Amino acid sequence: MDAETMVMPLILIMLFFPFCTSVDTLTPDQSIKDGQSLISNKNNFALGFFSPGNSSYRYLGIWFVKVAKQTIVWVANRNDPIIDSSGVLSINPYGNLVLHDSSNRLLWSTNVSLQGTTSSVAQLQDSGNLVLVQGNNNKLIWQSFDHPTDTLLPGMRFGLNRITGLDRFLTSWKSQDDPGTGDYFFKMNPTGSPQVVLCKGSTLYWRSAPWPWATSSSSATVSSGFNYDYVNNEDEVSYAYSIDDPSIISRVVIGNSGLLQKLMWNDGDLQWKEFWSAPKYRCDNYRHCGAYGKCGSESTSFNRFECTCLPGYEPKSPKNWYHRDGSEGCVRKQLGLSMCGNGEGFVKVELLKGPDSFNAVWMDKSMSSSECEQACLRNCSCTAFVSINIDGKGTSCLAWYGELNDISESSYERWELNVRVDATDYLHKEVQWFSWPQEAAGYYNNFSYGDIVSGMLDRLYMPNEEEEENKRTVKGKLHNRSLYFTGAMDYLEGNELEENSRHPDLLIFDLSCIVAATDNFSPINKLGEGGFGSVFKGQLSNGQQVAVKRLSNISYNGQQVAVKRLSNISGQGIEEFKNEVMLIAKLQHRNLVKLFGCCIQGEEKMLIYEYMPNKSLDFFIFDHTRSSLLNWGKRFEIIIGITRGILYLHQDSRLRIIHRDLKTSNVLVDGEMNPNSSYIQRGPNSSQDN
Repeated sequence: MDAETMVMPLILIMLFFPFCTSVDTLTPDQSIKDGQSLISNKNNFALGFFSPGNSSYRYLGIWFVKVAKQTIVWVANRNDPIIDSSGVLSINPYGNLVLHDSSNRLLWSTNVSLQGTTSSVAQLQDSGNLVLVQGNNNKLIWQSFDHPTDTLLPGMRFGLNRITGLDRFLTSWKSQDDPGTGDYFFKMNPTGSPQVVLCKGSTLYWRSAPWPWATSSSSATVSSGFNYDYVNNEDEVSYAYSIDDPSIISRVVIGNSGLLQKLMWNDGDLQWKEFWSAPKYRCDNYRHCGAYGKCGSESTSFNRFECTCLPGYEPKSPKNWYHRDGSEGCVRKQLGLSMCGNGEGFVKVELLKGPDSFNAVWMDKSMSSSECEQACLRNCSCTAFVSINIDGKGTSCLAWYGELNDISESSYERWELNVRVDATDYLHKEVQWFSWPQEAAGYYNNFSYGDIVSGMLDRLYMPNEEEEENKRTVKGKLHNRSLYFTGAMDYLEGNELEENSRHPDLLIFDLSCIVAATDNFSPINKLGEGGFGSVFKGQLSNGQQVAVKRLSNISYNGQQVAVKRLSNISGQGIEEFKNEVMLIAKLQHRNLVKLFGCCIQGEEKMLIYEYMPNKSLDFFIFDHTRSSLLNWGKRFEIIIGITRGILYLHQDSRLRIIHRDLKTSNVLVDGEMNPNSSYIQRGPNSSQDN
C-alpha cells in the first residue's frame, strides 16, 4: 500500500509534465496545445492560451508570470478567436509559426519568407519578446516586438523604420472581454518634426511635444530611474525605454477607453500603480484652445480660464471665450495689416509644449537663432520658429508654416516659441504706456489675495554706494510671515514707509520683479493709457493675475497683476503717488479695485492692482454682441454693486473720498461679472479720518 502511495504521484507527474513544460523554446518537432505554455528563462513571461474577462473564446498570448493578476501584453490571434480549447501552435515545414484549431483552420501565422531549407526555432525571451530564428545561425527572422498589440514593454522599440516601412504602434482592445483591434491607436507621426499621437479612428485627440525629446541625461528621467532612447535619422524614427532596476515590472498600455498609461506593479498591495497617463488634463486635449491659442497650466489656474491667445492675436469668438469655450481659437488683431515685408517681427513665448509640427520644417540642423529668425522672416508663410539645441550638437532651426495649433504651457518641455506678429505689436514689444479704460488683449478669471501674500519677495531693492547713507531696512509682518525690504528715503518718507509696512495688504515690489512679470512691459500685455501713466497686465509665478499701474502688466511668482507706471511728464509726482498709495491701500470693499502694493525705484513709480479679467463695463455695454451677455438681472446687480462701492467711499470708509470720475470705462468687471470702481482720487479738502 505504501509503495502504491509513493508511485502514483510519480505517475501523475510524468503524465502531467508534458502539459506544463517550463522550457522557453519551441522546435519544429514540438507543439503547444491549450493548457501548455512556454516560460522564459528567468520566469518573467509565459506564452500560452487564455480567455479574457468573461469571454469563453481562447487566444494565444503572452503574459507576466510574476504578476498575481493575469496581465496580457501580446495577443497573436486577436481578431480570430478560437471557439474551444482545440488551438495548437507549431512550426510548419516552411519555418513559420502557425496557429490552427481543430478544423485545421489557420488563425494566425508569422508569414515570413525563409531562405533555403534550414529549420527555425521559436523562443520566448525574458524581455517578453517571442522570436523566431534560423536554427543553424540564430539569425532573427521575426519577433513579436515588431508587431505589438496594446502594450509597450521595456526594450521594445516603438516607431517607424523608414527603409522597410515597418510601423510599430499600439492599438487598444475592443473591450476587457475582447482583445480585437479597438478604436484607439498610439503611433509615431514622422511628418514635419516627429511626434507621438493618440487617435480615435482618424481623429487626433492627444499628441506629444515634437522631436527632439528629453533624453536619459535629463534630471527628470534620471530621478525616475527610467532611461529613454530616441532615434531620428534617415533610417528610422523610434523610441524605447528601459529601467535601471530589473526587478521593477513596468508597461505602457493604451486602454479601450483611449487612456494611455505607464504603469508599475506594486507587490505590496498587488496592484498596478499609475506612473504617468494622458490625456489627463483639459490642456492635454488636442486643440483645446484652438488655432493660435495657448492653454495654461491647471495646477496654478486658481479657477481661471485656461485659454489665452498668442501675442498679436485675440479670441475669434469673444462670446464663446467668455463662456470658457476656446475651441474656435484666436485670430489676428490687425487682420488688415500685412505681415509680409511690412515691419513685422517676432515675440518670444516661453515654457511651452511646442505646436503641432505636422506643418513644421527643419530649415537647417546647424543654424544660429538670428539666422533662423531671418530665414523665417523672408518667407511670408512662416508663422513661428524655434532655435533649439539637439543633443549638444549645436542649434537647429524648426519653422512653422500656417496655423499654430495645440500649444500649452509646460515646465517640462520648456520650448521657446518665436511668434510672428505685425509691425504694431513688434514695435511696441519693449516698453508701452497704458491705462485702465482701454480694452485688454485677452480674457482671464479672478483670484484671491491670500495667494499673492504667500509668494512675496524677500529682497526688493539694493541701493548703490552713493545711496548707502539713506538706505533703511523695514520689517513688516504679513499674515504671520516676515517681509524684509530695503528702500531709499529719498523716494518715500520714513514714517509713511513704516506705515505701509504695517499694512497687511500692501507689498513693496522690486523693479526687476515688475520687469520680469510684464515681460519688460511688453505691448502684448497692454491694457490702456491715462493722463498719469500706463497700465499693464501681469502674472505672478503662483498663477495670480494683477494689474500694474505704470500703467503696465507684470508677473510675479506666476501671479497675474496690473501695473500702473507713472509717466515722468505727467502731472502726478511723488506727492500724488504717495497720496494714491496710502489712500487706496486703506480702502477695503468688494466693489473697489484692490491695491496690492507699489514699486519705487529710481525714476520708476508704479502701483500693483488687482487685475480685472473682463475689462471695463463699456466693453460690454457699447458692443452689440457682448451687450447680449448682460440681461436686466445682471445689469441690476452691477448697478447695486457700483452703488455699494460709492456709498462706502462717501459714507462708510474711514477716509472722506470723492470719486470725481465715475463712468462706465472706470467700472471694471471681474471674472464673475461683479463691478469694481477704479480711478479713485481724494478730494482737496478730505481729511485722513472720518
